[in-house]
Amino acid sequence: MAHDAHHAEGHAHAHWDTSVWPFVISFGILFMAVAFSFHFVYHNSFSAILSLGLALPMIIAGVAGWTSEAMGKGESLSYSAMGWFILAEAMIFMSFFAGYWYTRLHADSWPPAGTIALPKLMPLVMTFVLVASSLTIHYAEHLLHIGNKAGFRLWYLLTIVLGAVFLGMSAYEWSHLIHQGFTISTNSFSTVFFSVTGLHGSHVVVGLAIFLAGLPSVMRGGDIDEGFMRTAGLYWHFVDIIWFFVVSQIYYW
Repeated sequence: MAHDAHHAEGHAHAHWDTSVWPFVISFGILFMAVAFSFHFVYHNSFSAILSLGLALPMIIAGVAGWTSEAMGKGESLSYSAMGWFILAEAMIFMSFFAGYWYTRLHADSWPPAGTIALPKLMPLVMTFVLVASSLTIHYAEHLLHIGNKAGFRLWYLLTIVLGAVFLGMSAYEWSHLIHQGFTISTNSFSTVFFSVTGLHGSHVVVGLAIFLAGLPSVMRGGDIDEGFMRTAGLYWHFVDIIWFFVVSQIYYW
């Protein structure tokens, strides 16, 4: 009987968390796939741009909303859990790089004959922008720790702007290369290029979405979750470090 009472009590206190944000993210990813299909399969640029215009806001809003929802329940982001998440993400990147190294080392020539030359200045500028954003979020965390909320707000916003600039430069580079006839299906090098840079770009999008999730509390100037900011900063530093591997292996090796 005592067991039954305890069992009933457990059911009485059972709580299922429901959220619309995973649904939003899923549709964003779907529209992203549709955008690529329109562009590369059907060669319909207008429909591709329209689908991409739906996909990116949905993914960013979904990640930001899901993170904000967790913060509202007092769950925030766990620093240690983020460490494990980053380790898992690093393994994904490693698998992509392993595929790249295998393809390159077994090729007769690299890049394959007829491949256009990749820009050399653009990735350097992109590296500078991303490193600068890593420094700004680190300094923002320091200002928050010493209680300078106004200074923290400024450097936090600057980090978001720099991240958005990096994404804009990535989009411009992709567009420029595609208009030159260098697409994901051109050859093995182009497949690797768009796959690896696209994977990294998706992580930049997620990082920006996490920062945007914390933006309302930052702008209100009330209590700011320092643990959340440290965890978000850790993820952003990871994105920065991965970029060094991307730019050194894909652009300059």
